[in-house]
Amino acid sequence: MNYQVVSAHWPIGGGEAGELVRAFDWSQTSLGPISEWPQHLRIKVNSIVNSPIPQVLMWGDDHVMIYNDGYIEIAGSYHPRALGSTVPGIWPEIWDWNRKILEAGFRGEVQSFRDQAMTLHRHGVPEDVIFDLFYTPIYAESGKVDGVLCTVLENTDRVKAVKALAESREELSQLTNALPILVGFIDRDSTYRFANEGYREWFGLPAADVIGKHVADIVGQDYYKTRIPFINKAFSGEAIINDTVIRRPDGERRTAEVRYVPRRTPKGEVDGIYVLIIDVEARKRSETALRRSNNRFRAAVNAIHGVLWTNTADGRMLGEQSGWASLTGQSSEEYQGYGWSNAVHPDDRAGSVASWQAAVAAKSTYIWEHRVLRHDGVYRTFSIRSVPIIGADGEIEEWVGVHTDITEQRAAEASLQEHASNLERQVRHRMRAEEQLKQLNEGLEARVEAEIAERRLAERALQQAQKMESIGQLTGGVAHDFNNLLQVVAGNLQLLAKDIAGNENAERRVSNALAGVHRGAKLASQLLAFGRRQALEPRVINIGRFIAGMDDLLRRSLGEAVEVEVIASGGLWNTYADPTQVENALLNLAINARDAMEGSGKLTIEVGNAFLDQDYARAHAEVAAGQYVLLAVTDTGSGMTPEVLEKVFEPFFSTKPEGKGTGLGLSMVYGFVKQSGGHVKIYSEVGQGTTVKVYLPRSVADEDREVVVPAGPVVGGTETVLVVEDDEEVRTTVIETLNDLGYRVLSAKDAQAGLNVVESGIPIDVIFTDVVMPGPLKSREMARRAKERLPNLAVLFTSGYTENSIVHGGILDVGVELLSKPYTREALARRIRHVIANQKQVEQSASPRTDVSEPGAYRSVPALRILLVEDDFLIRSNTAEILMEFGHEVIEASNGHEALQELASSEIDLLLTDIGLPDTSGGELVKQAIELKQSLAVIFATGENQKPDGAPARAGLLRKPYNEHDIAKVIESVMTGQ
Repeated sequence: MNYQVVSAHWPIGGGEAGELVRAFDWSQTSLGPISEWPQHLRIKVNSIVNSPIPQVLMWGDDHVMIYNDGYIEIAGSYHPRALGSTVPGIWPEIWDWNRKILEAGFRGEVQSFRDQAMTLHRHGVPEDVIFDLFYTPIYAESGKVDGVLCTVLENTDRVKAVKALAESREELSQLTNALPILVGFIDRDSTYRFANEGYREWFGLPAADVIGKHVADIVGQDYYKTRIPFINKAFSGEAIINDTVIRRPDGERRTAEVRYVPRRTPKGEVDGIYVLIIDVEARKRSETALRRSNNRFRAAVNAIHGVLWTNTADGRMLGEQSGWASLTGQSSEEYQGYGWSNAVHPDDRAGSVASWQAAVAAKSTYIWEHRVLRHDGVYRTFSIRSVPIIGADGEIEEWVGVHTDITEQRAAEASLQEHASNLERQVRHRMRAEEQLKQLNEGLEARVEAEIAERRLAERALQQAQKMESIGQLTGGVAHDFNNLLQVVAGNLQLLAKDIAGNENAERRVSNALAGVHRGAKLASQLLAFGRRQALEPRVINIGRFIAGMDDLLRRSLGEAVEVEVIASGGLWNTYADPTQVENALLNLAINARDAMEGSGKLTIEVGNAFLDQDYARAHAEVAAGQYVLLAVTDTGSGMTPEVLEKVFEPFFSTKPEGKGTGLGLSMVYGFVKQSGGHVKIYSEVGQGTTVKVYLPRSVADEDREVVVPAGPVVGGTETVLVVEDDEEVRTTVIETLNDLGYRVLSAKDAQAGLNVVESGIPIDVIFTDVVMPGPLKSREMARRAKERLPNLAVLFTSGYTENSIVHGGILDVGVELLSKPYTREALARRIRHVIANQKQVEQSASPRTDVSEPGAYRSVPALRILLVEDDFLIRSNTAEILMEFGHEVIEASNGHEALQELASSEIDLLLTDIGLPDTSGGELVKQAIELKQSLAVIFATGENQKPDGAPARAGLLRKPYNEHDIAKVIESVMTGQ
């Protein structure tokens, strides 16, 4: 019966393979177009593509392949090329197999193969696979076989899993066979389902003969009956562990530990029991031997009237101690822990506990004696000996001790000792008395001599220290008053200079007078340095590089006749010191050396690392042991006598002819080094020369860069300044100077008067106050209370002698602004503007900002990557927030070092920097930044009216205090070039 193709979409359905069959050009194959296919081929193909089982039809003499979606995974990378192709063309690697199969199939043979192993290249590499294959001939109506249908089931994963399970079971069997115990498993019928070779050792049967047998058949009916109660408990879910005796095949009876462990299903039901038998015969014998040994030990202890006790590894008495309870009458609760000590005599108790704890800590044998209150109320003397029991791991397991009653023995010994002592006492007494008298006389003489020498040294050191301290206080006070006088003179001379402008003779005389003031200020500074009353501005410096920078200055100061050699050791540490004072100290030492060499000789400057140890520190009371940086200056001059060495650090002491020196050089060095936490030592011999060694404490911080103070024209202002100064002449001069600069000036003669002015309600912008003034209220406290009433108030301190009010350890307190006396008109003007600008910027940062986000506001500048450099945290964070609101990306830095690191590692469009930074100036930072990136845009933020010297012409100026509008305008100006 013939069927015609009535649909253009034949075969019907078939998924991906069906669609491929419909789309394939079969006219290029031996099958011809689909429309010409015989009916039985069409029927079979339609059946194949809709079958869920992987199938492939191999048709005709050339074995053309037609398959379904299930076969696609079998074909691997051969799909879809395999559809319409021939079997040898697609599967060349297994053609030898397929050729024989197809030959048999075309003969009409039905064939099947289970778990057939093959090696295929379906994914480009050889792959071992396992298939179930079923081959069925497809007959035409004539009875001829036109094709062979292959049904394919891939079993690769299943076969591998079965193999892995078998290997796992074999590994389990080998593992349990390796254990020195019997392992088995019985089901609820008491039939063995697993057994290891332990059954051969215990019951004489190999594991293979045990599996499948009933328990009674293996262990024997008699033994099985004794185990039935335990087996039933295990089947009820209870784990069983007990000891029993088993007769082994060789007739030996051995003790065994038998364990029954229930196995539960996921539902919690017990489906069987694990059986474990462990040989514990050796352990039982050891326990028996130990028990016998303990019994023998207790008997021996009782025989010597001893009491046996044990303690834990940490020395506490735990558990039942029958011997101790019988001796003392204490109950178990009473002697637990350290309660046993309550039975010890009160005079012996503390020593006994302490010595016992020491022995426990040292893990050593404990030997002691003490008195114990017996149960009948009588104290008896006992000898105690305890030893630690060490385990296999080397740690203490417990302590075992014995108290032995030695009361009678000690009494007999005491009596015998007393008798012997009485016999010997008379003989030894005279000999000992004579020897002691002789030693006493000799020792007394030696101690008296040593005490006298030590007292003299102490008195000399105390006198020297008191003298230096007194001189320091005297010179500090003198310097303070002298600085006030110099301030009056300098201030009036500077004011006078304006009045005589154009008069050359008068200007020259004023200039000479100011030069004298400068020399006087230097003298006062040296006095303050000796008195350790100057305000240091220390930084982390490398003295090696510092001295290299002074080379020209030293050679000009010393002259060509002095040979200078500088020796710097490698790996030189940094130190924390005032670089100006270091320079002055080195210059003073070099000039002193030049004078000692009478203008010619060799000067050696050596820098290196040094460690002053405890012995050196004990010999020099003012020295702290530790790491130092050594600066040594050695000359080949005339040297000094010991008498001169004792006085060299005193102010105004000099060996130079009159008029050749002030006698303050070494005093200044001494004071500066002591104030810096260091040490100075002089070694000198007459005719050989002198070495001065300066030790400055080591610093582990990174070296600071030199700060360049910007210079520019002096500007004043219109703000109100309160001048607080106790010296009337200084106060008058300052008022006149500030008035001349345009400020409105109020004045007060002391701190209390200054606070009264603040509390009067008069608006004040700046307090300019002396530090040291009479009266109960200190200037620092006055400034603090004034800031509480006027939060936006700026404060500037001034002094020529700071004591400890704003300077601690020789270092200016954080956040304090100080202008040291005497100061110039220019210095005062710049510092006043500086503190006002900083205070106003802080106010600006803390105040609410206006909205600058209206449409079209400053949209001509695209988003930038801006590096913001500002040491004041509040100003920096506020400015960064404004910049980010404008859409810019902001990178913050608090000093020049951080800024240069960011510039070296990041792409920056604009650098916005404060001029006054803690480790460098804004101008110097910009110079280094331009070297790194020439196209960098720059904006300076400052309280000054102009950019620093050497600033790029295109750099912008953002004058403090500034707001959002000021920032936006200056960025737009810099970035657009307008």
